[in-house]
Amino acid sequence: MNRRTVISGGPILTMAAEMRAEAVAVLDERILHVGSLADCRDAAGRDAAEFDLGGRTLLPGFVDAHTHPLMLGQCAAWVDCAPPEVTTIDALVEMLGRRRDSLPPTADVWGFGVHHGDLDVKRNPERTDLDRVATDRVVAVMHRSGHGVMVNSHCLAMNGITKDLPDPAGGRIERDEQGHPTGVMWDAAIDLITGPEGVKTLNHGPNIHIPDAPERLVDLLCNAQTLLLRAGVTSVTDCQVTRREMETYLSARDDGRLQMRVSMLTLSSLLEVLVELGLRSRLGDDHLAFAGLKLYADGTLTGLTAYFESGYRFDPCHHGQLYHEPAELRRLIRRAHRFGLQTGTHAQGDSAIQIVLDAVTESLADVDRKDHRHRIEHCGMPSPDQIHRIAELGIYPVPQPTHGYLVGDALLEALGESANRYNPYGEFRDAGVPIVLSSDTPVSGPDPIEAIWAAATRETRYGSTLGTPEQRISVEQGLRGYTINGAAATKRDHVVGSIEPGKLADFAILTGDPLAVTIDDLRSIRVEDTWVDGAPVDWARL
Repeated sequence: MNRRTVISGGPILTMAAEMRAEAVAVLDERILHVGSLADCRDAAGRDAAEFDLGGRTLLPGFVDAHTHPLMLGQCAAWVDCAPPEVTTIDALVEMLGRRRDSLPPTADVWGFGVHHGDLDVKRNPERTDLDRVATDRVVAVMHRSGHGVMVNSHCLAMNGITKDLPDPAGGRIERDEQGHPTGVMWDAAIDLITGPEGVKTLNHGPNIHIPDAPERLVDLLCNAQTLLLRAGVTSVTDCQVTRREMETYLSARDDGRLQMRVSMLTLSSLLEVLVELGLRSRLGDDHLAFAGLKLYADGTLTGLTAYFESGYRFDPCHHGQLYHEPAELRRLIRRAHRFGLQTGTHAQGDSAIQIVLDAVTESLADVDRKDHRHRIEHCGMPSPDQIHRIAELGIYPVPQPTHGYLVGDALLEALGESANRYNPYGEFRDAGVPIVLSSDTPVSGPDPIEAIWAAATRETRYGSTLGTPEQRISVEQGLRGYTINGAAATKRDHVVGSIEPGKLADFAILTGDPLAVTIDDLRSIRVEDTWVDGAPVDWARL
């Protein structure tokens, strides 16, 4: 190809040891040289193309270490049930009713983004509320956390969800005083509504795999890819891959539509399949690769299913939910570790986090892998002692600071003062634990600048502030968390995450320099352009 380009004319933040550079030289899809404009011109050659930033800021493409792109695509096609549009049950019913009227007769009506903390009644909608939308078709709304769903009476009846149906392992069906399902279901109970041919996660995680036609899933994935790329995100880790995701990614790649870089963590229900196939390490290329295993210890803080042996503020006898008995989860992590896989285990409550720490400790005693980079996804409420243990074990926590902005007030309600330590970035930093930022999109939007702002301020949607200033991190630490540290969390820091010679030429071009504005002005910075493989994204191909 021999495509050579020299980029200059604005701030260049490399995220390398030398943070700033005057210019970057690119050869085809790789970074050739970083340094002065004269040196980059010499490296690229006399006839290299020149790209003038025009005062804008160049960063490495953002690396989002925890996402669910196909779920993002589906949810973006559903009714947006989040505030400020929806703050009451009546507003929810009206929004869903409008979608019903735009669909063919009996077509399902889906929404996303409800959270009880955003509604005036401070509860999640139930079947009787959704029956106001329709009783002749499925009406369903996914909880903002992705760990729950609320459905109408028609959906319950067609799937045989009655008073006599027990809770499945790893899931919970909410019931009224007479024991009848209210229409609210959590975690593995979502298996009950995906149909006989749909994905079943069993007790290995919440079921975010809502069925759709395969060709439509490819379109939805590509819509999500557009949202991510327009936010400057060029590399993602998909943190719950089943056959549905795998087939959709392969179809998008084969059609020439996959431009972002995807590392796939396969759901732990498929561990024995991976062992049988011998998939003991990364397999794929720079755009699509199998990377490891995703496991779940507990549920969600916002759905009150995260696991605390000490219980919740509103009820000390309410402990949350474990997907596996502790011995079973430890066995799964040990087996994956012994086989050679990197693991990412969802754990929010301190008791769930302890199970993961015990499992990694046992695994390393069994097979001492020096660069395992096992991860704890979210890692919402670790104790100070657990943070030091995370550092000793070389574990990467992968939290999402925008969650604190969206639901921090509800966490204070559920956990009391202890919620001020939610996502304790300052304690991670002080203990030498890598700072990683991510989105968990669609749980929060795929906006790195918003996440960096949230980590630097710890402000909530409704005006509270979580914790003391010591728990905040700097904008520079946040930028590193969404670039080079995000890449390290998925063992890709040798190819992406910073602007250094030999790395892939993925860039985000911003309207301003995040390190040169006040924290109040940070959110006004936008991503204006995104490059992948040394060239601007070809939006027409998506």
